[in-house]
Amino acid sequence: MSTINEYLSLEEFKSIIFGHKQIEISEAVLNRINESFDFLKLFSENKVIYGVNTGFGPMAQYRIKNEDRIQLQYNLIRSHASGSGKPLDAIYVKASILARLNTLSLGYSGVHPSVIHLMKELINKDIIPLIFEHGGVGASGDLVQLAHLALVLIGEGEVFYKGERRPTQEVFELENLHPIHLEIREGLALINGTSVMTGIGVVNIYYAHKLLDWSLKFSCAINEIVQAYDDHFSEELNNTKCHKGQREIAARMRENLADSTLIRKREDHLYSGKNNEDIFKEKIQEYYSLRCVPQILGPVLETINNTASILEDEFNSANDNPIIDVKTQHIYHGGNFHGDYVSLEMDKLKIVITKLTMLAERQLNYLLNSKINEILPPFVNLGTLGFNFGMQGVQFTATSTTAENQMLSNPMYIHSIPNNNDNQDIVSMGTNAAVITAKVIENAFEVLAIELITIVQAIDCLEQKEKVSSVTKKMYDDVRKIIPLFKEDQVMYPYVQKVKDYLINN
Repeated sequence: MSTINEYLSLEEFKSIIFGHKQIEISEAVLNRINESFDFLKLFSENKVIYGVNTGFGPMAQYRIKNEDRIQLQYNLIRSHASGSGKPLDAIYVKASILARLNTLSLGYSGVHPSVIHLMKELINKDIIPLIFEHGGVGASGDLVQLAHLALVLIGEGEVFYKGERRPTQEVFELENLHPIHLEIREGLALINGTSVMTGIGVVNIYYAHKLLDWSLKFSCAINEIVQAYDDHFSEELNNTKCHKGQREIAARMRENLADSTLIRKREDHLYSGKNNEDIFKEKIQEYYSLRCVPQILGPVLETINNTASILEDEFNSANDNPIIDVKTQHIYHGGNFHGDYVSLEMDKLKIVITKLTMLAERQLNYLLNSKINEILPPFVNLGTLGFNFGMQGVQFTATSTTAENQMLSNPMYIHSIPNNNDNQDIVSMGTNAAVITAKVIENAFEVLAIELITIVQAIDCLEQKEKVSSVTKKMYDDVRKIIPLFKEDQVMYPYVQKVKDYLINN
């Protein structure tokens, strides 16, 4: 059980989403929310408060009659539940609900406690609102996507429940849940924030860490396959650069390769004083995709960590408008819903994941091109050359998917298009940025799956499975349970999918 209290750490957030921990709401949070709700109700009686007794956006110049204020909130939710495209995966929706719940729990939004309670039940009971990928421009937050969440909270719309898409009302009846009754600000407070882009962003970070870990392990394995020298990941070399990420990647490589019998030391060979050739048969140093792993993955690591910190700040922030401040007995109008922080970080993240994908594709090409590696048959073909094809077919898929990632990595952060009668004259496109980053991450898993199958085939080709490090041996054993050594041609797509699933789930 995890308690929503003062501050939700990123690790606790991930344990709820991926570890399926149940959540409860602390008394301190409920007291905070009650105070905020009561203060807003009293404060707004004889004052003009945006979205309480005014219209929204460019319609804010119109006063709303007291008797229409509650209906106004329902109108807002229903009119903005207008998304399109594919439904977001359940994991992204669950993360978005948690992000919204946490920011509302800060007590700056003036919502009724029933909102928090019902959102908690959606998370704990795995009731997933239908939210579409398209619709958010990321300023005034994720208006459209969050409207679909709000629609479920008022008992309307659709949800995914036990694998089925069903009307919300049916599922609520089955689970004995009751829709919230909107008060004077619930509609605006629910949809006016950055919680969908942030929730998707947290999931992206989780998988980005996995991709980095796999890429590092694959890089180590290929260095073993070619019996590379160890100085390019040595502490001495990498500590001459001041970048923490580079140093950490090199340290992790040394740890992964500690018990390998294939990695060589330069002093035992090229520094022995016995090399008299005019043309050296052995490579003096490896291609960049093998030798520059700390320099390439170091920035990836630092970017993932920095993005994680920004996202943790975001879901622990009040990100709607206006802000209800009980402490100062005042209500502040501004733009905390603007998603630029998340948008920029998602663009950074997808750029480094694309670079990681490019590294995997080049390492794959190195293994497949016999003229470059000079130790493996073309396409790591363990059958009959010319008659069989080895990994030739799947290279096309890896190359194509890498190219798609390169295209998708153009930034959304600078693609602002004014809308909303130019009230939203500069927007973040943060929701799009998060969704596209998720696609880049999924693509990366596909390329790495193809690379891993090739690595395992190469290990068998060179009869190295008893010589590789224990880290590489575990990968080898796991993959061989999915796809046995093959010489004859076979349909590859089921195996690529299974190895992709292995990478995602381990």
